[in-house]
Amino acid sequence: MNRPVAVVTGASAGIGEATARRLATEGFHVVLGARRLDRLQVIAKEIDGTAIELDVTDTDSVNRLAEQVPNVNVLVNNAGGARGLSTVAEADEEQWRWMWEANVLGTLKVTKALLPKLIDSGDGHIVTVTSIAAFEAYDNGSGYTSAKHAQSALHRTLRGELLGKPVRVTEILPGMVETDFSVNRFDGDAERAAKVYEGITPLTADDVADVIAFAVTRPSHVNLDSIVLKPRAQASATRAHRT
Repeated sequence: MNRPVAVVTGASAGIGEATARRLATEGFHVVLGARRLDRLQVIAKEIDGTAIELDVTDTDSVNRLAEQVPNVNVLVNNAGGARGLSTVAEADEEQWRWMWEANVLGTLKVTKALLPKLIDSGDGHIVTVTSIAAFEAYDNGSGYTSAKHAQSALHRTLRGELLGKPVRVTEILPGMVETDFSVNRFDGDAERAAKVYEGITPLTADDVADVIAFAVTRPSHVNLDSIVLKPRAQASATRAHRT
């Protein structure tokens, strides 16, 4: 295979799917990983990629993916998400556990498994999709914000640990992006999820994918450490102009 290889986690929908499609147009052979294999296979066929079932919270699943991918140039850690929106006093520990396992430990497992191959590529790149919740905190969001803060710290630590190695490290920190993120957060309540974006034009998954593609196609000596992107109408996690 002459094309560089990009592994994208959480690639069955939203930012992950959009990123897989965008990187394919940039000449990458994309390996799509997610739990919904049937959905992955459809996307992979459309972009001439490879679909591999992946649960980032399961070490065996991560290792199976790593065994099936002989070479890796780019890793996009996109799998993760939020569950619930409650106060610390009313926190659901199972929701917290899932968020930490998916966002933090999931990023750790996949990065650890593929890092030797990224180094061996001679020009590797690790992109981690966190959130503005990685540097902001907001009421009722402590489970998600704490997980994203930790994921961001993990990613930023790599910047120093990989100094001198042929691997770049980029963190992508989106604000409001209209995907199935809020539907999943609210356990399938589409009406409640729609209200999150009411009166505002949010980012799209394609907007984020464009930024990721830009970062990974810079010359190899250029490292975009972090990129924050928000809708024009959003100033912070809690401040947005709604019409």
